[in-house]
Amino acid sequence: MKVILDIQDSRAPFFMELIKSLGFVNILKEVNNKEKSIAIQNLAEAFNDVKLYEEGKKQLKSAKDLLDEL
Repeated sequence: MKVILDIQDSRAPFFMELIKSLGFVNILKEVNNKEKSIAIQNLAEAFNDVKLYEEGKKQLKSAKDLLDEL
């Protein structure tokens, strides 16, 4: 299973030491670049929006509505 976490900067060093001490966790990549971090966060929110849409809990704009806004 893959997990993306958003950790407060002040708590990150402690959390990373803790997670590295667990033998069953493999850290694939740490993202320290603020722009990449924001892009990943936006992507995660978009996936969550799609999930909510599929569950019928959220309405999304149609492609036509998005184009009309331009």
